[in-house]
Amino acid sequence: MSQNQPVRIDVVSDVVCPWCFIGKHRLEAALALKPDIAVEVHYRPYFLNDWIPREGISREQYLTTKFGSPERYKDIAKRVTAAAAEEGLVYDAAKIKSQPNTLDCHRLIRWAGGIGKSPEMKQRLMDLYFTEGADLTSRAVLIEAAVDVGLDRDDITAALASDQDVDVIEQESQEAKQAGIEGVPCFIFAGKFAVSGAQSPEYLAQAIERIASGTADAAE
Repeated sequence: MSQNQPVRIDVVSDVVCPWCFIGKHRLEAALALKPDIAVEVHYRPYFLNDWIPREGISREQYLTTKFGSPERYKDIAKRVTAAAAEEGLVYDAAKIKSQPNTLDCHRLIRWAGGIGKSPEMKQRLMDLYFTEGADLTSRAVLIEAAVDVGLDRDDITAALASDQDVDVIEQESQEAKQAGIEGVPCFIFAGKFAVSGAQSPEYLAQAIERIASGTADAAE
């Protein structure tokens, strides 16, 4: 790879995936370990729960459907809470009362990319969901989140009320699954190899270095 060419990292993830929340932070830590390597990060949509309707469902209904009962999720929640805390993140499962369909969240991330703010948009949505327990099916919540990162209120209000980019988001998510991505986060480095899961910053930094030096040539 040319020294002048940034390493492209496609991050396939969902804003309601707790390991994506943690994985994003670990990727950013990895980038800090390799400050001399130019990188371009692109966030790609994925529906962790593509069966949830646009209006969302209650968290209790979701946990019952996916895990059998809210009680069965408690041990998982404890592990995720601890892993998030190690990264300086707050995962407050008790605050989460609704389980959203994330189509509109992915649209916001795409639109924020137009002003170079897709990472900030993704982070704001994740903080709202995991830390503050906000309802990401609420149009008002989404609009305020978009304004927080610098998007125009009137433009976003109109765009969310339309079908703009719905087909694009759905197609990209479907393509990810057709490509065999079954778990997220999934980090794809320069289109050459993919790393699944919230790997350590050191592991991700090594992958970045291998791509930049031209030593990565196989899928992992």
